[in-house]
Amino acid sequence: MTVAPGTSESTSGPSIETIEALLDVTYTWGYDETRDKLRDLYVKAKRGQWMPEEVLPWHLDVDFDKPMGPEQLMPLFGSDIYNRMSVAERNAVGRETFTWTLSQFLHGEQGALLAAAQLVNSTQDLDSKLYCATQVVDEARHVDVYNRYLNEKIGARYPINPHLKTLLDMILKDSRWDMKFLGMQIMVEGLALAAFGMIRNNTPEPLLRELTAYVMGDEARHVAFGVLSLRDYYREQPEAVKREREDFVFEAARLMRDRFLFQEVWEKQGLPVKQCMDIALNNTGQVMFRQLLFAKIVPAIKKMDLLSDRQRARFAELGILQYESWSDPFAELEAEEAARRSVPAPAATAQA
Repeated sequence: MTVAPGTSESTSGPSIETIEALLDVTYTWGYDETRDKLRDLYVKAKRGQWMPEEVLPWHLDVDFDKPMGPEQLMPLFGSDIYNRMSVAERNAVGRETFTWTLSQFLHGEQGALLAAAQLVNSTQDLDSKLYCATQVVDEARHVDVYNRYLNEKIGARYPINPHLKTLLDMILKDSRWDMKFLGMQIMVEGLALAAFGMIRNNTPEPLLRELTAYVMGDEARHVAFGVLSLRDYYREQPEAVKREREDFVFEAARLMRDRFLFQEVWEKQGLPVKQCMDIALNNTGQVMFRQLLFAKIVPAIKKMDLLSDRQRARFAELGILQYESWSDPFAELEAEEAARRSVPAPAATAQA
């Protein structure tokens, strides 16, 4: 086991927590009723299952003497605090922010696991239930791989960030099926999909790059499932319902933006917490990173008719409105499928 030097597991509070959640359980007796696009996603999900033990290079060691990403994306980069640090101190902060980030991915995947299990119970058509069941397996696999990476390769783990915990509790406690879809499939999974894409494109660490690529394949289907399930539903809802969902989306976006200020890292490293959070909030690289996290979410929200003029103004304040015309994950999946269908099958080799 390769463990990052100078790190140790950081935990607080009980290892088990129980929250009270209301949930309607829905039987679906219409076995012959099908929704073709959902059934297609279900088939893709079955074919897309992968075994972490077989496809990922777990034998590789992680070299913590090398940065895990571009220095410009370090939260304190360019500040007086950062400039006064030695190379060893900068590496230590880099390891901690890396560990903190992967820890939050782990916690988010557990929240997604619990929410997907709830969706199996609460969705109202058979194809949705079948797809949700595949997502339960996907999320369990994601929890497994991030937990293994943190335990075997880093040897450290941070507790869940309060902003992420607040959002997950909001999703899991809500009894309405569409709010679980909106919170988990669109907001949490959409943000994760964008974050994973940036990590895959920027990290030089081969195991993490491979792991992230496999997880992204699953997450793209999950967000597409949310868009497909909600886009027609919200168009038929009264204005009061859509307004409440827009408020939830904005609050979730604010929580996810504020989550990436690394408060727990600055506390552990003995740095001035408020000053470091302010630096991270205004750091150019971090501002760009946080904005890009919403590149998958904003077009999905627009496709679901939840981007009113009021919401557009709030998204503009968050600096994320510019993504409204980007492709949403469902459109991207359809484009990829069309591209695959357009490629002619290879000619059979004649037998001698």
